[in-house]
Amino acid sequence: MFTHLHVHTEYSLLDGMCRITQLVARAKELGMGSLAITDHGVMYGVIQFYQEARKAGLKPIIGCEVYVAGKGNNGENGNRNNYHLILLAKDQTGYRNLIQLTTKAHLDNFYYKPRVTRETLKEHHEGLVALSACLAGEIPSLLLAGRQDDARMAALWYKETFGDFYLEIQRHPIAELETVNQHLIAMGKELGIPLVATNDTHYIYKEDAPTHDLLLCVGTNTTVNDEKRIKMAGDYFYLKSKEEMAEMYQDIPEAIENTGVIAEMCNLKIDFGRLHLPEIDRPKGKSPFEYLSGLCHEGLSKFYPDTTPEIKERLTYELDVVDKTQFANYFLVVWDIISFVRSKGIAYGIRGSAAASIMLRCLGITEIDPIQNRLVFERFLNIERKEMPDIDLDFEDERRDEIIAYVSQKYGQDHVAQIITFGTLGARAALRDIGRALGMSYGDVDRVAKLVPFAVNMTLKRAMEESPELSSIYHQDEIIHKLIDSARRVEGIVRTPVPMPPG
Repeated sequence: MFTHLHVHTEYSLLDGMCRITQLVARAKELGMGSLAITDHGVMYGVIQFYQEARKAGLKPIIGCEVYVAGKGNNGENGNRNNYHLILLAKDQTGYRNLIQLTTKAHLDNFYYKPRVTRETLKEHHEGLVALSACLAGEIPSLLLAGRQDDARMAALWYKETFGDFYLEIQRHPIAELETVNQHLIAMGKELGIPLVATNDTHYIYKEDAPTHDLLLCVGTNTTVNDEKRIKMAGDYFYLKSKEEMAEMYQDIPEAIENTGVIAEMCNLKIDFGRLHLPEIDRPKGKSPFEYLSGLCHEGLSKFYPDTTPEIKERLTYELDVVDKTQFANYFLVVWDIISFVRSKGIAYGIRGSAAASIMLRCLGITEIDPIQNRLVFERFLNIERKEMPDIDLDFEDERRDEIIAYVSQKYGQDHVAQIITFGTLGARAALRDIGRALGMSYGDVDRVAKLVPFAVNMTLKRAMEESPELSSIYHQDEIIHKLIDSARRVEGIVRTPVPMPPG
């Protein structure tokens, strides 16, 4: 089985422009059996990657290219230097440790980038395969600096810490890389550390290189005319075929073979079929559903003193759906949080289809009467869909921290998380960003962007069809033609302008 390792996805704009669905499809087309994801310092894309790879019949290898703080590098005196290190999860233990490492990197040791320390790596090394990384890795960096003894000591430390440690060989026509590769090959023989061939993939096809270059300009706020800007060394950071890789490593076939060895070691299974819902304290002997049902019937007499058969039937029906979908714990947790909010006099509101539930009315979560307003419960929850309910709650900004503190203390800080959202490059945004990267004037780009019709989910393809003027200048003006073509290639990519140089 041939395996590609070390792939960046679109979840960091400067890491690459590999849309996960297209990346997986291309890997499948090339006849690969497995594929790894190793974004810089984060794991935003791993779940989508895992699901898409499994759907395509590929073995997903979940990893991360972490930033390792050098010895004594605690962020003081402007020291921003870090080393790269590839970590791949072999199993659930490794996956949990990867999550712990990336979390602690952001919370405990963040300095311009999320960093881990050697101490943290020792604490969370189990279940992980480690690779020495690119030129920015600790061992390659020391070798380039002429510090061979320190490089050997570092290699031995990683070998002792992880056990499954590989010296990573990348074959790109870069002088420094070739120098480092020769040292790594010799070091591997001397220290008994195996080599592994990797492909540093930042885009899918070779012809994507110019577009990726524009994305680098967008992320670093520069233009293609700036000779001092961050840029890749060439157009060879694409997803290569197994034939290309085999030819590149024909002198060290064991490095290719070890990609299969690592793939065999990595057998992470993520279970999406089971819900892991928190539970609140409840009367002894009562199941979550029995407790929820009791609370709802208590509230029924309070909020509906003149209870009609229709109202009773509606509550019975809703509770039956909750019982069959096994979401009782979810409703109890929301009830518990709102009970705290109400006791503290914190202003809150409920949005969306949740207002259609008479249960939520009986629990005091919403003041909207779904019976009086003739709201349909099935829009909120039904047996056929069996998806997690979604109760959208808004709290007053100034007291939000009180609610977070309560939930963290009640359910455990390690069971509470805040979410992140990503802004993607829409049609107009893609035009404006790419226009700046091309060095075009604001007026010229603005004129084109304003020709894109306002509509939900508008794309440049659709805009060309709906705007005759936009289509006309596209075909008549060579510069506008290039602008629109380039913008279409990046449309939909996550825009994360964090300065993460390639490596």
